[in-house]
Amino acid sequence: MRYAIISDVHSNLEALNAVLAEIDSLAPDVIVCLGDIVGYNSNPNECIAILRGRAIPSVMGNHDDRAAGLDEPDDFNPLAEKALLWTREQLTPENKAYIEALPRSAIIDNAFLAMHGWVNDTDSYLNGTDDAAVNFSLMHELSVGINIAFFGHTHVPVVYVECGETVFAIHEDTVELEKGCSYLINPGSVGQPRNHDPHASFVIYDTEAGVITFHKVDYDIAATALKILEAGLPERLAERLRFGV
Repeated sequence: MRYAIISDVHSNLEALNAVLAEIDSLAPDVIVCLGDIVGYNSNPNECIAILRGRAIPSVMGNHDDRAAGLDEPDDFNPLAEKALLWTREQLTPENKAYIEALPRSAIIDNAFLAMHGWVNDTDSYLNGTDDAAVNFSLMHELSVGINIAFFGHTHVPVVYVECGETVFAIHEDTVELEKGCSYLINPGSVGQPRNHDPHASFVIYDTEAGVITFHKVDYDIAATALKILEAGLPERLAERLRFGV
């Protein structure tokens, strides 16, 4: 099986369309989304409609949680909070119901775990090898024989590896998986990259070859930025897209 894994779309319609066009050209068997379909950018309903229309399985992100009204964005920074409250006002009842019903995590085809933040917490950021070590332990405690998980939330592509008692990070475009090791993989963000690279990103996971491949995609940043401004959202949200921060 070949899986395309996307995350953190954040209402960026131009980026989502560009990424899906590239994914379609690669013809994977399944596309999976790791949450935060909405937030920050100006096309929440359109992005949800695409995922719904294509029956792309997704888990819930922290922005999805707040947009659905399950929790309040009291712990969000001011930019994120303003965009989130704007998003709530835009969502159709059908799209709100969709994100409200998303699972916090999902085991996909008994092949891997899909989650947004930590194994046990949608909101927690998995940053660095110490966090990875904790999450490897949490993943093993699930007792389902899964040794690969994909996560989002940080918007930074990375592969964390646990081999024996050693945990380390890999920052390469292609990673060959080794038997006996466990993996936590972040595909980066479709809609708001934060790795100082403005390209939208995703990964392809080939289960037969045992290979993870990162992909970067150009999209019309200027169009997305203009729509942010026209919607009355903070200018900083438009500016950061150009720099991938």
